[in-house]
Amino acid sequence: MDDHAGFRSFARLFLESAGFDVVGEAGTGAAGIEAAARLRPDVVLLDVLLPDLDGFEVTRRIRAGRRPPAVILTSTRDASDFGRRIEASGARGFLAKAELSRTGLEGLLWGEGRSSRQG
Repeated sequence: MDDHAGFRSFARLFLESAGFDVVGEAGTGAAGIEAAARLRPDVVLLDVLLPDLDGFEVTRRIRAGRRPPAVILTSTRDASDFGRRIEASGARGFLAKAELSRTGLEGLLWGEGRSSRQG
């Protein structure tokens, strides 16, 4: 979920080339909550700064559902800008958009990391 169509397009291409199946996109928090409930993805890549709801609230709502997906928060800002809100959100972790990589995603999904560059 990201309000910038250009980043959604980039993320889709990147994720598909990294072997992930992309089942949907959303440009707002409300649309993302609905899409997550309908599509039931395993993973959600979620921008923290959305126009209607912030990513922390969207994460909380998605994670309250049955069989919730893993949520990876992302932003153009650094993780340190959000303090402990990332950890408290229930998300698997955080990746800055500029640091989006297969290794980073896999580390958060299946490794020991909680966020990249959280300080």
